[in-house]
Amino acid sequence: MNATPILDEAHAGLLDWLTRHRVEHELHTHPEAFTARGTAKAEGVDPRTFAKVVGVATADGRRALLILDATDQVDLRKARRLLNAAEVRLLSEPELAVLAPGCEAGALPAVGALFGVPMYADRAIREDPEISFNAGTHRHAVRVDRAAWDRASGAVYGDLAVEEATTPAWARS
Repeated sequence: MNATPILDEAHAGLLDWLTRHRVEHELHTHPEAFTARGTAKAEGVDPRTFAKVVGVATADGRRALLILDATDQVDLRKARRLLNAAEVRLLSEPELAVLAPGCEAGALPAVGALFGVPMYADRAIREDPEISFNAGTHRHAVRVDRAAWDRASGAVYGDLAVEEATTPAWARS
């Protein structure tokens, strides 16, 4: 893996982190995409192996990244339990810009250490030998060895996804 073309500073932190932590990775450039499913399609990967990154805040001021398959939606009640918080809400775009300067909103990499926040991943992520996620822009993604990413990232696993049966058909398309 480790194929890394020359990139701007927005990617340098991510690629340096992956290299320092010995996480095998490939960096890809793809047509601009703004959703996790759209990026998976642009990357030509199964959306169940593309990690969606969701920034959240707790009522007591903590910030965290939640990692789910691109096909899933975060269940904030489950997130509240996993984070042991009274309330959990999604971060706004301005809050994401403060949390992750240099990253485009909605394109945060699945590496909480880059932003000084903990990371929680849905159990489904563990099923994949490799995962992809945004590399800070809507035109770049990385594919990583999931086990190496798991060891390096310190992600805490739990149940975070909305149960399929409770999602209306129109929301699943």
